Parts: sequence; structure tokens; C-alpha cells
Amino acid sequence: MADPTTLRDLALEVARAVAPELRRLAGRTPVERTKSSATDLVTSADRWSELEIVSRLLDARPDDGILGEEQTSLPGTSGVRWIIDPIDATTNFVYGLAGYSISIGAEVDGEPTAGVIVDPALGHEFAAARGAGTTCNGEPIRVSDQVELSHALVATGFGYHPDRRRRQAAGLVQVIPRIRDIRRGGGAAMDLANVAAGRVDAFYERGLNPWDIAAGTVLVREAGGTVGDLDGNPTDGDFVLAAPPGLRDALAELLRSVEADRA
Repeated sequence: MADPTTLRDLALEVARAVAPELRRLAGRTPVERTKSSATDLVTSADRWSELEIVSRLLDARPDDGILGEEQTSLPGTSGVRWIIDPIDATTNFVYGLAGYSISIGAEVDGEPTAGVIVDPALGHEFAAARGAGTTCNGEPIRVSDQVELSHALVATGFGYHPDRRRRQAAGLVQVIPRIRDIRRGGGAAMDLANVAAGRVDAFYERGLNPWDIAAGTVLVREAGGTVGDLDGNPTDGDFVLAAPPGLRDALAELLRSVEADRA
């Protein structure tokens, strides 16, 4: 069995190595192509970051599996699989706007075990390992203790397809009057890191992928929060709700009432 803290420390070492170059390239790297829609951007830096991360991880652990956003897929034989988003919030990155991040999660036999999210623009390093808690720049962090829905600051995001955005916006109109406010940072990884740090009380979004949430799931859980679908079951990203335990049920009920999981 791979030690969770060893996986965490390796992920942090690798993310630290990549972050300075992404900080240098932010705001000066043109869009190379799009993927699922005209708003789903890819740059040469996305591909460079993924190749660099994969190379460094496999140098240290050659038998591990890999799943990366930019199409890296290796099966591995060790029971460990790394799930990588080389630049989460590429749109922020293209515009030179803070909120983009490097996200590296590790599963052991399919269970989220370690996660690191590094914010190159602001220098914040979030790290967690199963059973070892969550830190930001080495200091322990916890989710908020918010239990009142009307006092909750909630982060969310929107899909890339126009029809889905329209439906999500319609649901959001019904959510806003019931909570304190909404925040839209542009990247699910940083949204989850912010839940873990108590910077926002909760986060929800539909239409994510495993690489968007792999690291953040560990961060939130180890910081005392919950991550799952509206029923509290594990999720691969189709619908994600992250919240403190005392807020989760009320927020899930509200989101269910506006059919946020169908938007």
C-alpha cells in the first residue's frame, strides 16, 4: 500500500516544480484550440504542464496509473492512479486572472487518498492526505462551521454549452434569494480548495470531470467537509456538492428543488 502522506508530498513537489512556469506564461499564452465548445479553451501550456507533471510522477513511481485532462491515460499496475488537471480554469489563465491552478489527486484502489491544489498566481499550496488533515502553505485549515442556509456564501460554476448555461442560470436565480451570496471563481479545483479553507461555505456544480474534483475531494473531506452528489453518494463529477456537514442537507434540498442536478 502506498502511504497517503508520501503521495501527497510527491504531488506537492511536482506541482511546485511546474507552478513558476505557469505563472510566467499566464496572460501571455494564446488559445491553441477548443474542445467541447467554443468556450472550452486549450493552450500549449496545458499540454506542457500535463507532460511535465506526468514525467515527474512516473520518474518517481513508474508503475502508477495516470488520468489527465489533456488525454494522458495509462493503466498502471501499482493500485495508485494519479488524476491530473494541469491547468484548471484555463480561461482565467489565458486572461492572466488569478483563480487558475494545478490539481493533482491520487487514488489508491479507486479511493481518493491524497490531493494537492497549487495556485501559482497567489502562491497558495493546498495539500491533504487521508487521515492527515488539510493544510494551506503548511498550516491546518478547516471547512466553515456555517449551518444557516441564509448565511451561506456559495461558490458555483457553469458548463461550457450555451443551453446548459441557460438552465443553470435559471436555477441560480431561485437559489440566490435563499443564501447570503454566490461566488463564481472560474475553476472547480480552487472552489473546492476554498471550501476546505472556509473561504466559502459551500460549492456546487454540474457537468464536471474526475480531474476537476480528484484533489479537491480529498482536501474538503480531510478539512471536515462532505463531497458527493445531492444524495451524498460518491461522484465522479456529474454533480458535485461540497459543504460542511451542518449545511449540506439544507443546501441539497434547495438545489434539488430547483433541479440543479438536471440543469
